[in-house]
Amino acid sequence: MTVAVGDVLAERSVHLDRESLVRYAGASGDFNPIHYRDDIAAAVGLPGVLAHGMLTMGIAIGTLGEAIGDPARILEYGVRFTRPVVVDPETGADLMVMAKVGAVEDDAFRVDLTVTFAEATVLVKAQVRVRA
Repeated sequence: MTVAVGDVLAERSVHLDRESLVRYAGASGDFNPIHYRDDIAAAVGLPGVLAHGMLTMGIAIGTLGEAIGDPARILEYGVRFTRPVVVDPETGADLMVMAKVGAVEDDAFRVDLTVTFAEATVLVKAQVRVRA
């Protein structure tokens, strides 16, 4: 795969609803009630029920995995969580993901993932090193 700095490899929007959170909780085993109970989320000072951070991270890397064709080419992946994704009980939440080439090496390239919710960045330093 030939890439250049600035190439956008993938973009997508993912809609999350409360059912998405329940399904992820079942798959991951993370049944923390801040991910499905408004009263518990409010009691601990959160603005509402939050999407699991690892779900957000997984959606982001999944976007790139599809674009490069073989997810086994992913060598490293790291992020910092900056803002929560609040999943409204009626309207849900829409995540926007963009994967853009940030650097190119001889045998690999770095992809910078931009992940936003409600026009705010929710992951920073979301970088993936991919075997060329």
